[in-house]
Amino acid sequence: MPLTYDAGVEELCEILSKQSYAQEAGERVGHLLSLRDESALRDVDDFRESWNGMPLDAYMADGGRYRRRRHATLSAPRAGGYRVETHQPHYQGLDYNNLNGGIARHYEPFEDRILHGETMNSLLTLGCDVFGRLAPYSDWHIEAHQFRIEVDGEEVGRPTPEGVHRDGVTFVLMAMIGRSNAIGGESTVYNLDRQPLDKFTLCEPLDLALVNDERVFHGVSPIEQLDSSRPAERDVLVITYRHRP
Repeated sequence: MPLTYDAGVEELCEILSKQSYAQEAGERVGHLLSLRDESALRDVDDFRESWNGMPLDAYMADGGRYRRRRHATLSAPRAGGYRVETHQPHYQGLDYNNLNGGIARHYEPFEDRILHGETMNSLLTLGCDVFGRLAPYSDWHIEAHQFRIEVDGEEVGRPTPEGVHRDGVTFVLMAMIGRSNAIGGESTVYNLDRQPLDKFTLCEPLDLALVNDERVFHGVSPIEQLDSSRPAERDVLVITYRHRP
């Protein structure tokens, strides 16, 4: 039977329900998004290009200058759809981020054309559809983060400098946008006793990982340069969905 968008969403829901995490290859993700809307990835080249020139994350308590970042806040009612909220700071308590938490962090917003573009809409909607089926009576507080980890030989590039962690939300969607001259960046999922459950590496564009943040921890190993004469880069989109009272 040919794959349909609803069937793909249902499959992800079943996997998440059974093991609290799921991963999907980028080629299949792209196909799934296009089944819902033929123009789902029409601006994907501009979307990927928007990771260039992002500002440095100025809140790195380890003094690191290896992470660039943008941020957006959205919301979604249980009835479906989502809306962009007024730009606001990102906050995590120290219980969830003992490195950079405990303060309001003010990041530059997404570019409007990217935040309101087809690719971003497709990934946000996929998250709303999957997580909305798992928790059909929830309204969502959503935060989106563009991350670039870069290594030029002077620093270690840590995608999760806080270590093995939970984000303090309900669900997390992580999408690989692009890697250049990078090795490492292996993702590990752990149970609540911090015992490893699975390891995988997001390598290809749109490779996807979904986690139930209330039931598992996760972390990503540092990246290194494949060719020491050129910088290494790892670009990822992270979208978090938290139950909103």
